[in-house]
Amino acid sequence: MKKIGILYHPMNDAARGMAEEVKAFLAARGISAWLCSVWEGEQAKPQVDGTDLLLTVGGDGTILRAAQIAVGAQAPVPITGINLGKLGFMTELGAAEVKEKLPALLEGKGWLDERAMLEATIDAEGTTYYALNDVVVARGAVARVVYVEASIDGKKLTTYKADGVVVATATGSTGYSLSAGGPILHPRAKEFLLLPILPHLSLGYSLVLLSTAVVRLRVGTVHEATLSIDGHINPPLADGAVITVRHSSKCARFLRIHPENAFYSSLEQKLKGKH
Repeated sequence: MKKIGILYHPMNDAARGMAEEVKAFLAARGISAWLCSVWEGEQAKPQVDGTDLLLTVGGDGTILRAAQIAVGAQAPVPITGINLGKLGFMTELGAAEVKEKLPALLEGKGWLDERAMLEATIDAEGTTYYALNDVVVARGAVARVVYVEASIDGKKLTTYKADGVVVATATGSTGYSLSAGGPILHPRAKEFLLLPILPHLSLGYSLVLLSTAVVRLRVGTVHEATLSIDGHINPPLADGAVITVRHSSKCARFLRIHPENAFYSSLEQKLKGKH
């Protein structure tokens, strides 16, 4: 590897310091590196092309933002997360492991973990959003339920009366979807989930959808609703807005060094850390 990008969480006091340490560590091995706050996506995106690896310093939220930055690159760029957060479902290295494990990754001893992404379009706008975790249609600031008419592959499923609806990837199945009562999928599964948030006298169970499914969500509300992409992209939705969600041709790639079965061996520990 010749060029590495380091994206850090700007609100984590230790993240910038760790990013600087990693940059110096790489420089001592003849590898150039650039630093950028992961919240400065527009500044980071032009630097991604020609970068061999993105290192993130923070937690899972930092990786979600990094995935948004990486998805626009001309060629796929893998991500390796250094965990300074709490759970670290997507991160790979603990802070104490970096100097021990990173050299092996640089020498090509890691493996690629490909994760499915979703793409969502607000039909009236045509803007496409990419999600590694989830697409959420939910009520806005006013604490009133929204009506979300859901169809799958052109066939009406139901109209949810709820706080919102989650469409989650397998990666996102351990996030907001899990809190809303959804199942856990293996993170490399291609299927995705559809489930309501606190439904009121309406369909309340989760659906596991084929990767080929196309979901359309039509919003009914007298107040403004919100579309949330991975929790940090939040365009407003007006009454009658239609959002189309499908499996994306783009995916997120992670460069990993721990064994491939580490998801199961660490799942209980990470879930216990959630409470």
